[in-house]
Amino acid sequence: MARKPLITFLGNFRVTAFLLLLLLTSSEVIGGGHDYHDALRKSILFFEGQRSGKLPPDQRVKWRRDSALHDGSSVGRDLTGGYYDAGDNIKFGFPMAFTTTLLSWSIIDFGRNMGPELKNAVKAVKWATDYLLKVTAVPNVVYVQLGDAYSDHNCWERPEDMDTLRTVYKIDGSHPGSDVAGETAAALAAASICVFVHVNPAYSRLLLNRAVRVFDFADSHRGAYSGSLHSAVCPFYCDVNGYQDELLWGAVWLHKASRRRRYREYIVKNEVILHAGDTINEFGWDNKHAGINVLISKEVLMGRAEYFESFKHNADGFICSILPGISHSQVQYSPGGLIFKAGGSNMQHVTSLSFLFLAYSNYLSHANKAVPCGEKTASPALLKQLAKRQVDYILGDNPLRMSYMVGYGPRYPQRIHHRGSSLPSVRAHPARIRCKEGSRYFLSPDANPNVHVGAVVGGPNVTDAFPDSRPFFQESEPTTYINAPLVGLLAYFSAHP
Repeated sequence: MARKPLITFLGNFRVTAFLLLLLLTSSEVIGGGHDYHDALRKSILFFEGQRSGKLPPDQRVKWRRDSALHDGSSVGRDLTGGYYDAGDNIKFGFPMAFTTTLLSWSIIDFGRNMGPELKNAVKAVKWATDYLLKVTAVPNVVYVQLGDAYSDHNCWERPEDMDTLRTVYKIDGSHPGSDVAGETAAALAAASICVFVHVNPAYSRLLLNRAVRVFDFADSHRGAYSGSLHSAVCPFYCDVNGYQDELLWGAVWLHKASRRRRYREYIVKNEVILHAGDTINEFGWDNKHAGINVLISKEVLMGRAEYFESFKHNADGFICSILPGISHSQVQYSPGGLIFKAGGSNMQHVTSLSFLFLAYSNYLSHANKAVPCGEKTASPALLKQLAKRQVDYILGDNPLRMSYMVGYGPRYPQRIHHRGSSLPSVRAHPARIRCKEGSRYFLSPDANPNVHVGAVVGGPNVTDAFPDSRPFFQESEPTTYINAPLVGLLAYFSAHP
């Protein structure tokens, strides 16, 4: 048997040793395993606490009631439903669409591991897609935001009491938004695959046909929505990265959902034009590059798409740029082992990057491949271990011995930055709590009266410190796009603990 060069062995040893150190640190902090299925159940339940519109009879989060029932009336449309993105009462279309795409991808890759929670995960997707169908019902128009963010952020009130401006913002042929339209097309296409194709084929066809139409609009009217709607969407969900990645992302999901040659040809033709190789180590609501490369690489690894080989090269580069224990890593790791990127709400990076680690490790495993990183090699097992380490950190294996998922474990955040959770429920306090009347609850040192089970907050800073305080919104606010990829991670580890 051929021997590996010593330098390669040492390189692999350094990577493995660093990860082993993280795992040992984890076991010293907590010890014992986690109930990943319980965490999975709670991570999906979180979405019911974020619902907008008229709640269904089977609503399980009882401290929430109907809200925003007149959304869209000012433009003669029914735009009720969907999700509030975080701890406020605005419906931001860009992160909501990304949430939908990642929830659908979680089901596509890991739905078989969800057991009885699969039906709840599908309901979470459908609550979003029902809304996305409403906002894309008019050809060449997408309603991309409901509510004036400045008005909303000036108040601390329950969604059930909202009296802030519910301004409707849209993109159209004269005011393009290829980024949010491309992501919406991706969400609809991904959801058309996710279970609906077997359970409700008519609904699946509706989603796919709408995805095709919305993508054509995004591609034929190019531009960033933050250029068209800058004062409304910035600095909240500004498109900093450009719209090109969302066009590729939408095309990739349409290729996967439809298998139509036009999308394969679009991807190949536009790979360079739309900068597929740029910022390959980023993945989130504003930057899809790493996700594009990992998703397409599955076809390359299955031996079906040599013409996509460059995307696999990019996916390998992504892995090598994030791996701990290598020089020039594109992320930091806290002393406790948490992935950290500057900019706030760090857990969005932790869950989305970890999801890609896990998804790519599965694709590599099926092809019996590993990722070459210069003198080092990242095996599928190593990537799974790294993803699991991040999940375990979230669930409590960290220096503070705190779960960053509300309602999971003996210790978790008590004062999350979330209006509905921090104010008395309508059942407990039937009288309206007006805009500024909620300020005393915002500033209170008391724990939130409504436990928002499953909410994962923005998380600790790079030193593993965490202020459990509402005003520190970057650390204490949950978001839908933190939870969406976590659903897939927890599903896998619940079946492979």
